[in-house]
Amino acid sequence: MKLRQRAAAVLGIATVLLCLVGAGAIWKAEHALRGSERTIASGENLEVSVGTLSAASNPGFEAFSTPSGFRGAQAFEGKLYLSGPGGLFVYTSNGVLGRVYRVGQDLPTAPLGQMAVATLSDSHSPELLIATGGEGVLAFDCKQFRQIRPADAESRRVTAILPLPSGRLLIGTAKRGLLVYDGGVLRRFHTTTNDIFVSALAGNEAELWIGTLNSGVLHWRGGQLDAIDESQGLPDVRVESIAIHSTDQGDAVYVGTPAGVAEIRDGKVARSLARGRYARALLALPGELLVGQMEGTVLSVNSEPASGGNLPRRPIAAHLERIAQLRQSAGTDAPIQQLLQIGTTRYAVSRDQLLRQEPDGAWQDVLAGGGTQLTDGNVSSLMVASDGRLWVGYFDRGLDVLPATGGPALHVENDQVFCVNRILENGPQNAVAVATANGLALFDRDGRQKQVLTKESGLIANHVTDVELYRGGMVAGTPAGITFLDSSGAHSIYAFQGLVNNHVYALGVRDGELLAGTLGGISLLKDGAVERNLTTANSGLKANWITALIPAGDGWLVGTYGAGVWRMDADGTMHDMGAESSTTVINPGALLSDGRLVLAGTLGRGLLIGDATGTRWRTVTVGLPSLNVTALAVRQGTVYVGTDNGLVKIAEEKL
Repeated sequence: MKLRQRAAAVLGIATVLLCLVGAGAIWKAEHALRGSERTIASGENLEVSVGTLSAASNPGFEAFSTPSGFRGAQAFEGKLYLSGPGGLFVYTSNGVLGRVYRVGQDLPTAPLGQMAVATLSDSHSPELLIATGGEGVLAFDCKQFRQIRPADAESRRVTAILPLPSGRLLIGTAKRGLLVYDGGVLRRFHTTTNDIFVSALAGNEAELWIGTLNSGVLHWRGGQLDAIDESQGLPDVRVESIAIHSTDQGDAVYVGTPAGVAEIRDGKVARSLARGRYARALLALPGELLVGQMEGTVLSVNSEPASGGNLPRRPIAAHLERIAQLRQSAGTDAPIQQLLQIGTTRYAVSRDQLLRQEPDGAWQDVLAGGGTQLTDGNVSSLMVASDGRLWVGYFDRGLDVLPATGGPALHVENDQVFCVNRILENGPQNAVAVATANGLALFDRDGRQKQVLTKESGLIANHVTDVELYRGGMVAGTPAGITFLDSSGAHSIYAFQGLVNNHVYALGVRDGELLAGTLGGISLLKDGAVERNLTTANSGLKANWITALIPAGDGWLVGTYGAGVWRMDADGTMHDMGAESSTTVINPGALLSDGRLVLAGTLGRGLLIGDATGTRWRTVTVGLPSLNVTALAVRQGTVYVGTDNGLVKIAEEKL
C-alpha cells in the first residue's frame, strides 16, 4: 500500500513538474515575444501629429507639365498608383491616367517616394502608405488622405517605409535613422539605429534588414544588430535595394549595391550575383532574381544555388527601342526605380514609364501618356524675352525655349549647354546670352546656338555664374573673377585688382555702376575698377555670401546665403529687410522687382513676397511644387516661379 501511495505521489509530482516545465516554456516564448516588442518600443519618443489632410487654398498657381519622374508603383483597390516628385498618379487597369494628386496643391509640398499597402494599428482598413521627402508619411484610403507628420524636420524626410504584421510602421530617414510608428506614438527604433541614413528596409519584427547609404546592410535579430559590409563580402557599402525570397530551406536575402548583388543566407554572404552591375532595384522570384539597373535595363539572374548560379542567365533590355529614344532626345538613360509583381505579371518602374514584361521576355511600356511642356523639372534660370518666348534653363538638362503662342518647346542640350546658371536677353544685339558651367553660350532669338565663349575666347574661367549688359558690351561673373566683353575684346579683374573675392555669384548693373556679389562680400565698381568693398567686417551685413543683386529705387536689394534680403542705400549703408526674410537662404539669381512687388526665391522656405520697397514681406508656399524656389521671371503681369521640382505661373495681382 505504501509502495502504491509512493508511486502515485511520484507520478503526481512528475505530472506537476511536466506542467511547470510546459508552462515555463510557454512563459519563455511569451516573454521573448514581449521582450522583442519592448526592445522595439524602447526608443526615444518623438513628437508627431496625425490627422486628416485637407487641401490648402491655391492662390492661383498654374503648373507647367514636366516629366513624371516616377519613383514607385503600387496596386491598390483595383487601380495602379505611381508616385513621383510631382504627385500621385492614379491609373486604371488598362494604363489610362484617371487622376493626379499634385504636390503643393492636393498634397503637401514634398516629393513622393516609396509606397506600400497595409492596415496600421490606428486604422480599420488597408491604406496606401506613401513616403515623402519632407512631410512624413501619407496614408490614403481611396477617399481621403491622412498625414503622419513628425514635428522634427529631419524625421519628416522619409527614405524608406516597411509596414509590419503587428500594425506598426517602420520609417527610415536620412539623418534620424530608423523610427517606428505605433498608432499615434512615434519613437526611435533602437539606439543602435539612430542617425544612420536608411536607404532600404525588408523583413519583419523577428528578422529585419536595414540598408544604409554608406555602412552596408544591418541585420536586426533577437535584439541584436549585426553589420555586414565589404569585409564580409558585400560588393559595396552603399545599399540600393533589398529583396527576400522565402523557401522551406530558409530565407535568401538579396542586397543590391552599385557593384553587384550579395546573396545572404544565415546572416552571412553566401555568394555574389550580377557582379559589376548597378543593382538599383530587385525582385526575388523562385529560381530567378530580376535586377533593375541604373542604366535602364533589367537583368535576369539564375538564383538557383546549383553550380553556375553566379552567372547571369539572360540579359533583358527594358524596352530597348524606347531607351534608345531617351538617349537620343534626353541624353540620358532612365534608371529602373522599382521592380514589382502584381498577380503573375512583372512590372518595372522607370522615370517616365511603367514597363510590363511580356510572355516572350520583352518589356513594353503600358502607360497611355502624353507629352510634357518641359524637358525637366529642375529649373535653374528663367527669362521671358521681349517677343514673349519663355526661356527655361535647367541644372543639368540644358534649356527649353517655349513659344509665346504655345506648341512644343525647342530643347537645347549639349556638352556646352548643360548646366544653365543665367539667361539674359541682349536686345541691341538681337541675341540671348546663356551663362553655363561650360562657357557663355550665345543664341539668336529663335533659340539657335551661334557661339560659345570659353577661356580660349578670353573668359577668366569657363564656368560663368552670371552675365549682365554693361557699357555697350557684357560682363560675366565666374568663380575666378570678372570678365568684361566689349568692342575692345575681353579683359578681366580678380582679387589682385581689388575684388573682394574671386568667386562671383551675382552681378548688378545700373547706368555705369556695377556691383559684384561674391563669396566674401560686395565689390562696387565704376568704369571697370573696384571703388569699394563691403563685408560683414565694415558694414551691417550679417553674411558675406551674396547670391543676388537688383536695383531698387536709388539703392539696391541684396540677396544673401543665410541672412535673407538686405537693402543697400546709395551710400553703402545696409539695412535688414525684416525678420520674415532674415536667416533665410536666397537662391542664386532668385531675386527680382518690377516696381510693384519684390520676389525672392528661398532654399526650402518657399517664395518671399515684398512690397515695392521690399520693407514688408510675407511667405507663400501653397501651390508651389517645391519649397526650394530657384528662379523667377515676370512679364506683362504674369509671374513665373521655377523650383527644383517644376515650374508654375500666376497672375501678379493674385500675389
